[in-house]
Amino acid sequence: MSRRIVVDPITRIEGHLRIEVEIQDGKIVDAYSSGTMVRGFELILKGRDPRDAWAFTERACGVCTTVHALASVRTVEDALGISVPPNAELIRNLMFCAQYIQDHVVHFYHLHALDWVDVVSALKADPKKTSEIAQSISNWPKSSPKYFSDVQKRLTAFVNSGQLGIFANGYWGHSAYKLPAEVNLLGVAHYLEALEWQKEIVKVHTIFGGKNPHPNYLVGGVPCAINVDEASALNAERLAMVGKLFDDAQEFVEKVYLPDLLAVAGFYKDWGAIGGGLPNYLAFGDLPTNGYNNPASFKFPRGAILNRDLSKVYEVDGKDPLQVEEFVSHSWYEYAEGNDKGKHPWVGETKLNYTGPKPPYEQLNVDQKYSWLKTPRWKGNAMEVGPLARLLVAYASGREDVKDAVTGALKALNVPVTALFSTLGRTAARGIETKLIAVWAKEFYQQLLTNIKNGDTRTFNNEKWEPETWPAEAKGVGLSEAPRGALAHWIVIKDRKIENYQLVVPSTWNASPRDPKGQRSAYEASLIGTPVKNPDQPLEILRTIHSFDPCIACAVHLYDEKGKYIHQLNTV
Repeated sequence: MSRRIVVDPITRIEGHLRIEVEIQDGKIVDAYSSGTMVRGFELILKGRDPRDAWAFTERACGVCTTVHALASVRTVEDALGISVPPNAELIRNLMFCAQYIQDHVVHFYHLHALDWVDVVSALKADPKKTSEIAQSISNWPKSSPKYFSDVQKRLTAFVNSGQLGIFANGYWGHSAYKLPAEVNLLGVAHYLEALEWQKEIVKVHTIFGGKNPHPNYLVGGVPCAINVDEASALNAERLAMVGKLFDDAQEFVEKVYLPDLLAVAGFYKDWGAIGGGLPNYLAFGDLPTNGYNNPASFKFPRGAILNRDLSKVYEVDGKDPLQVEEFVSHSWYEYAEGNDKGKHPWVGETKLNYTGPKPPYEQLNVDQKYSWLKTPRWKGNAMEVGPLARLLVAYASGREDVKDAVTGALKALNVPVTALFSTLGRTAARGIETKLIAVWAKEFYQQLLTNIKNGDTRTFNNEKWEPETWPAEAKGVGLSEAPRGALAHWIVIKDRKIENYQLVVPSTWNASPRDPKGQRSAYEASLIGTPVKNPDQPLEILRTIHSFDPCIACAVHLYDEKGKYIHQLNTV
């Protein structure tokens, strides 16, 4: 018997994603991913000063803000031939690292852990046994029986009040939950701790960029002057605070996040064979150590893997019109030259053409157009992007630190390397790279201090800053890696103004609808074969989709033709 179910919205962070699946004999046989609001930054940016683009694109999302600004300044710098000083590169890297560490911790505890942790079950836990488990996997100081007893009392107060508060929405008691009550209590305790901790690491953005969540950026460098003795500059006190924030972050990652990840994953090893989806992986790379124009120096290498063949990494070039193309055959847009033809972003169009059902409606018309996300392809291939793609490209590229980290995690879980191609693998990859980034951040920090001690305090290159020095026409691309995957901005500048601007974001790669050939993108492909025990409580769908860390705001926005806000959906 076949049954079609809808999960809308499916995201815990933003309510812009709808998933529809067909279930037969307890397994998903087909799936459809729909971005339910329309993007429009490309239209907003046209005609503006290219140097201001970062401030607009950064506000595509309140979560991964700094990476959009980074991609934006890079695309302008690429178009105009501007290089940035080493200190600016290091500061950008440090802001990047702070973003990743905070984002990955928040994802694990607040956006994904509750797919595996049964909150209500924690009420039955023995705090003493939870303390013993906690102390057996980490020497984190907050691990006494009294501490876990106090957390349990707080949770009990939530329940007795008739409201679970932040834990209100969930399929508590679902048969797919496997953790003992004591491990569930551990997860709830660290959920609450992570809420407090995550607001500290983003202070790195306020020190270098003035604020968070939308820190300032600057074409040609960074907007902070270095003077160790000046109160209003990046001085010795603020630099010391940056070092302390990264020290604390590394401790939390290694003593709380990673032990919890391994503890939870150990009960769900069967998910190492579920949710694999696409066999193709794409990473644009980031964290340059010798200039942005030298991808070989990146901590995260650039490349593509096809058919899960880790013996070969293909070169990726964002300027090649035959490599990256966007299709709209199943998206609510139209191209002047036909909807079945792909377009490289430099010649991309953003022309809306909504042909879907009027709300309320039961199901999407998936034979036609069914999403506000375009469908990007790399050399015609559907690609998965994100932590797993980054890790696999780095592993296949021979990066020893990455290989050691991956081998160590697989050994700790006692699972084969093939377990990486799964829902569990995606979640584990995020934790592995967080550990690596915490180490890399301290390397960048020490390099910055060394430069300053050696007398180099430059943070900005004003060459080619004035529009009078620009060519009549120019175009560029800024490649980066958002926490959720490959991110790129393309710009065309004409007469000193933005003629065309296109963003291809991670959620566009992963969450997009089918292409003209009928190829599924990552979300849709990953759900095929997933078991669903109870279609009325499709916890398994949440697990796989949330393993990608869906965040759709940078791909979709809704306003009427006059720019007036229309409607907001509450998230689940």
